[in-house]
Amino acid sequence: MDLSIEKKLKSLWSLQEVDSKLDQLSALRGELPLEVSDLEDEIAGLHTRLENIKREIESYEDQVSGYRNKVKQSEQFILKFKQQLNEVKNNREFEALSKEIEIMELEIIAAQKRMGEAQLTITNKTVTLDETQANIDARTKDLDLKKEELVTIVQETEEEEAELLKERTEALSVLEERLVNAYERIRRNAKNGVAIAPIMRNSCGGCFAKIPPQRQSDIRQHIKITDCEHCGRVIVDSTITGIQSEEINTEEKPKRRLKKRLGVAG
Repeated sequence: MDLSIEKKLKSLWSLQEVDSKLDQLSALRGELPLEVSDLEDEIAGLHTRLENIKREIESYEDQVSGYRNKVKQSEQFILKFKQQLNEVKNNREFEALSKEIEIMELEIIAAQKRMGEAQLTITNKTVTLDETQANIDARTKDLDLKKEELVTIVQETEEEEAELLKERTEALSVLEERLVNAYERIRRNAKNGVAIAPIMRNSCGGCFAKIPPQRQSDIRQHIKITDCEHCGRVIVDSTITGIQSEEINTEEKPKRRLKKRLGVAG
């Protein structure tokens, strides 16, 4: 469909109005979606840490069990060697058995030392485990509260957002891809998300740079799509926007919504 320049400008302005309203709804949610996402990532990381600590504790418990078995075996060998001492026939056998008993006793001491170290590590890691679990519980509680708040805001605005998204789809459907891509590019680069700016007091409504009279005349004739020489936004006149420049206040609505959400009068 070959639209006139005026119709293209009106469609672009409609698209901008819809996107500005969607931005206002997003502003109502503030940092909540990001905070929810960050908390979810943090909790996932804490759960990973928790599982790692549990595996480490299990590993040390296995070591303690191994050392305990080692002590039992050594004690059995000592008992056996002591019994054999009563049956020795010469000093050489006595010394050999005595040496074995001494080695077993040293192994018991070494195993008991390592077992004590492992048990101390288990104690310390159990404390860390409990702290991590407490942290998970606290962060999960924070997450639930923020999710609840976000759901409340979304429910309050979902009907309006659905309608705006429908209007956005309709506006996009009549615009050629080249114009849509240019609009999206300008909007991404604009600090306030405004890609289509009205003439306000002989200036660009986006960056407030003065527009020369001749350029204003060209804009009002709708001969071509004209951009701002300073910021690159597409400039439209009041016949496209249908409103006077004094009525345009992109900050007023979100401020009122935010005050209402926070319970502030005015």
